[in-house]
Amino acid sequence: MPLLSSGYMRHLLIAMVLSCFLVGSLATFAQDPAKAPAKLTFTAKPGNVTFNHAEHAKRGGDCKFCHDKLWPQSNTAPLNYKAGMHKTAEASKTSCATCHVAGGKAFATAGNCAKCHVKS
Repeated sequence: MPLLSSGYMRHLLIAMVLSCFLVGSLATFAQDPAKAPAKLTFTAKPGNVTFNHAEHAKRGGDCKFCHDKLWPQSNTAPLNYKAGMHKTAEASKTSCATCHVAGGKAFATAGNCAKCHVKS
């Protein structure tokens, strides 16, 4: 009498293959923090915005909080955050205003333009 039935061995083999696939998939989708830019600069009429990605990553921790829900995970993709969108973003608590809004996790944008926008 065999110690392990052929049905059990088949299930064990399938579980092992699926585990290897999942581990490989997770490694593929995981972001390499070493490849993430430390800072990104965006051109804006009221002054360019230098986004300190490294500082935000330290505070936020999980890349999925922002990517791709709030921002594309690309330093070349357009952000589509243009003039007049501050109020829209603050009302819907999207993009920067997810955290940067009155009562949010970080300073509110209202009255703090110079914290982000720097004229050159």
